[in-house]
Amino acid sequence: MHSLRVLRAFLTVGVLNIVQYRSDFVIAVVNAGISLVTQVLGLSVIFTNTADLRGWTADDLLVLIGIHFFISGLVGLVIRPSMEALMEGIRLGTFDFLLTKPADSQLLASSQVVAPQSATDLVVGVGVVAYGVSRTGLTLDAGALALFLVTLAAGFATVYCFLLLLSTMAFWFVKLDNILAIFQALFGNAGRWPVTIFPGWMRPVLTFVVPIAFAVTVPAQALTGQLTGRGALLSVAVAAGFLVASRAFWLVALRRYTGASA
Repeated sequence: MHSLRVLRAFLTVGVLNIVQYRSDFVIAVVNAGISLVTQVLGLSVIFTNTADLRGWTADDLLVLIGIHFFISGLVGLVIRPSMEALMEGIRLGTFDFLLTKPADSQLLASSQVVAPQSATDLVVGVGVVAYGVSRTGLTLDAGALALFLVTLAAGFATVYCFLLLLSTMAFWFVKLDNILAIFQALFGNAGRWPVTIFPGWMRPVLTFVVPIAFAVTVPAQALTGQLTGRGALLSVAVAAGFLVASRAFWLVALRRYTGASA
């Protein structure tokens, strides 16, 4: 319950900020609209010459695009801005103040900044997924929906832990300003397509090194009936591994951290 109160407090501050700076929200809506139109037009061009793309139909890819919007919205809502604030706090010494608060430091560091304008991507993502599923003609029973939600949660957890691992390196290497921007560029471009369409040598990279496959492709496979039981178990196992690894790395970094006064 205490963790939920902390998250609610940060969310309230974020909402107050967006009310104060409404232009940011308008810009986010426009950007989301432009991005969606661009991706849909790209699909229409591709599927004028083919019926499927490595087993993915246009409607399947529409579902994937919606999931990409949704995950991007979640990351942009709290994870990425909080990780950026964490790295800046370590560099400037303001991270010390966060350590004095009576709550888990990882939770505070991971939720200290909320950017509500990113919620536009969440809304767009839900709408696109719903529309894409309706076009596929597939009937989702409770089991299929549960499988999708589990893989979606596992995918988001994997991305969060990956970003936390990258950001935690700031305890050792101060100048890492561009590392999150590089990930965002890679996720923003490669994440819009199923990993299965990439060359064989690139698929392991986008699956285990930069876990785009588990964040976007696997949940999309769950909704479109392409996911195997083995794939679902692997998604959960990878998420659990990333959770354990990122937590352990965070605790090691805290023990090493000597504070701004050192």
